[in-house]
Amino acid sequence: MTIVLFLLILIGSLSALTAVETRRIEQRYPPDGTRVEIGGGAIRVLERPAEGEERGAILLIHGASGNAADLFVAVSARLSRAGFRVLSFDRPGHGWSDRFGGRDAASPVVQAEALRRAAQKLGVARAVVVVHSLGGLAGLAMALHHPDFVRALVLIAPVSHPWPGGVAWYYTLGAHPWLGPPFCRLVAPPAVRLRMRAAVAGVFAPNRPPRDFIEFTRLPLLLRPLHFRANCEDVAYAAAAVAALSPGYGAIRAPTEIVTGDSDGVVYAHIHSEGLARDIPGARLTTLAGVGHAPHHVAPDRVVGIILAAEQRAAEREAAFATASGVNDLTA
Repeated sequence: MTIVLFLLILIGSLSALTAVETRRIEQRYPPDGTRVEIGGGAIRVLERPAEGEERGAILLIHGASGNAADLFVAVSARLSRAGFRVLSFDRPGHGWSDRFGGRDAASPVVQAEALRRAAQKLGVARAVVVVHSLGGLAGLAMALHHPDFVRALVLIAPVSHPWPGGVAWYYTLGAHPWLGPPFCRLVAPPAVRLRMRAAVAGVFAPNRPPRDFIEFTRLPLLLRPLHFRANCEDVAYAAAAVAALSPGYGAIRAPTEIVTGDSDGVVYAHIHSEGLARDIPGARLTTLAGVGHAPHHVAPDRVVGIILAAEQRAAEREAAFATASGVNDLTA
């Protein structure tokens, strides 16, 4: 009886602590930007308008354990100065986006559809799609299932192909239908908080994270139980997702640029980035020396240059198509 009482007190204390911490985090990082209702839920977007005459839209999709602020703080100002409207989305269940889609919520196809619909509600009919890490799966799904929306595709340190081994045990546990909810509420928040700085250092290694990276990217939002569980589900589902998507990469026709670091310790560049360069027709791979898993923060000017090169390739293809169509009209 004493042990049972102790366990009940412990569970109640941890649950109350998580609830208090969740409220504190949400007060510190409120839902700025815009929440776009798309039916069944809302997607949060951070937006930066183009400086001067607008040249088009660029859509940013973050990876695992993050939110829209990650790519936004790294590259949006540079892209805006280059004349582009920049929209950075929280994937469903992350940041301030709702988790919807039922049991398929972790599917990159479902997430790609939700983000595309949100962009279209904001008046974006076509965009250059820029993705990082696990967000690469949503970008690849978008290019496969909505080719008319994706003008060009830029994949930064992407996840894309089957890899040896599984994922860390805590992702599998957090995604478990019965054990996941109590784990994400009682155990994960304090444990992840204690390891957050070390985890960030591991992502950036061998580079150093920018000063105040955790604050600027609002990373503590991940500590909320529902956000953490969505993240676990996405990571745990990734193996099934790459198995389903990767056989179709040869059908992608959007101009594609891939950028990776040669010192990435999070994903296998020789499997994912090199695999995409092999499988996607016309894809170009740039490998940055001495760079880890966060090229957009470590080498933002190089990454922005690659994004602009992708957009230029798209513009040239569109011009060539328009010319060919005009010639065909004249000779019809």
